[in-house]
Amino acid sequence: MFLRGCPLRCSYCQNEAIQTGEDFRDTGEIMDMIRTSAPFISGVMFSGGEPAAQKNALVALARDAKNIGLLVGIQTSGLFSDTLDNLIRERLADKIAIDYKTRWEEPGVWEPECALLRGKYERNIKKSIALCKKASAEGRLAEFEIVITVFRENEQYIRKISDENPDVPLVLQQGEYKIPMVTADVVNMTEYISRKQNLIQQYTPMTLEEIERIAETLKRDVRIRTRQTGEILFNRRFLL
Repeated sequence: MFLRGCPLRCSYCQNEAIQTGEDFRDTGEIMDMIRTSAPFISGVMFSGGEPAAQKNALVALARDAKNIGLLVGIQTSGLFSDTLDNLIRERLADKIAIDYKTRWEEPGVWEPECALLRGKYERNIKKSIALCKKASAEGRLAEFEIVITVFRENEQYIRKISDENPDVPLVLQQGEYKIPMVTADVVNMTEYISRKQNLIQQYTPMTLEEIERIAETLKRDVRIRTRQTGEILFNRRFLL
């Protein structure tokens, strides 16, 4: 379930079309959709956008989903730690995946708030991780993982994040290079799409082998996700 709206502007975002705009739906309408699907699914994953930005709606939907026996997962940047605190205290989340934004991404992520939003993100993601770690250790959160989108430029930050969170499952996710997003001044969408495709071809994502080389330096087991191979477990024990 993708919820619209996100204060961050990651240029590699796969869901940039729902970062802004309005498509208001009552939570009751959304819950009816979930109930209709309930016989065929075991759980619902809330993503976005940034689902935790819509605190009241997310908590209400998660509560209703749990009430009909579904598992609930949250994919979040970790910016809204208060929302995660609510979900954890009410035991409304079975899995939380925090998509950790590295400092290398600043030029795209932090505009226009820049330093103000950056400082808030750095504080809040640490709070979010601490909340999830504690809940996981106490058995109140079944699954917790940190996901890092991998580019050649952010390798040093990957090691830092890994070292700071050695006991948290880590996912290295293949990133597509920083491509300009649609802005208000784009009037020719065909030209924009053509330019974007040319840039994608020019700046190729890291290969599985390149990401594995980063994983080797972390001295821990990680999961690696790429478009070409899906998700694999990089098990360090087999390398010793």
